[in-house]
Amino acid sequence: MLETIKKSADYIHNTINGNPKTGVILGSGLGGFIDDVNIIRKIPYSSIPEFPNTTVEGHSGLLVHAEIDGKEILIMQGRIHFYEGHSIDQIVFPVRVMKYLGIENLILSNASGGMNENFKVGDLMIINDHINLMPNPLIGKHVPEFGERFPDMSEPYNKAYISKAHQIAKENDIKIHEGVYVAVTGPTYETPAEYRYFRIIGGDVVGMSTVPEVIVANQMGIHCFAVSVITDLGVPGKIEYLTHEQVQQAAAAAEPKLSRIVKELISSI
Repeated sequence: MLETIKKSADYIHNTINGNPKTGVILGSGLGGFIDDVNIIRKIPYSSIPEFPNTTVEGHSGLLVHAEIDGKEILIMQGRIHFYEGHSIDQIVFPVRVMKYLGIENLILSNASGGMNENFKVGDLMIINDHINLMPNPLIGKHVPEFGERFPDMSEPYNKAYISKAHQIAKENDIKIHEGVYVAVTGPTYETPAEYRYFRIIGGDVVGMSTVPEVIVANQMGIHCFAVSVITDLGVPGKIEYLTHEQVQQAAAAAEPKLSRIVKELISSI
């Protein structure tokens, strides 16, 4: 695995000829974030040796080398999901590649179902913790080069970045919540009973991504910040029929708010 990661990293490094320190992973319906940055180069996932590709509508499958306020960033316009049939190692492969490219900070976004009765469709929630109900990506043979065998997870999401994001939201008059993300495999959306269960165990939102990437990033010493866009509600009395197209539309509508926070956060790092 280490050799394939280095092979991908070497190809990307030689192609972009840059030195980005911040990586961004964009979720469903949020790919338009790159319209607000200065694009230097786009690399299709399919052209990168050993790199997994995405098959989900709304995930373009492009690695974008870009710049915000003079700072280089590396954007994944579309992520890899477990429900696509990829192994858990493939899901987190891009994060390990980012580490070998020198990435020190990782910003993640996702579309999620809101279970907190105070949430509305289109709201943003900063993730301050998670509950992982997906396979743990660290199961298996330990590779010392990746970090500790038993990495600490007492602060999976950087508290300083969370505080800064709240400040940015306040300055821009953007309503934002903070809470716990429950990670499930999907691809089915949740039943009413599942929503109730996830809420009872401490979740505020539920989704099908992000957490495996955050676990691996923490193991490798990368600082994480993540935001969920509430695209549907799992609150009793507010649960409605849901399609992927509706999720994409709700995420796209909230994108300007998310972009503002992420851009200013990157500028401040």
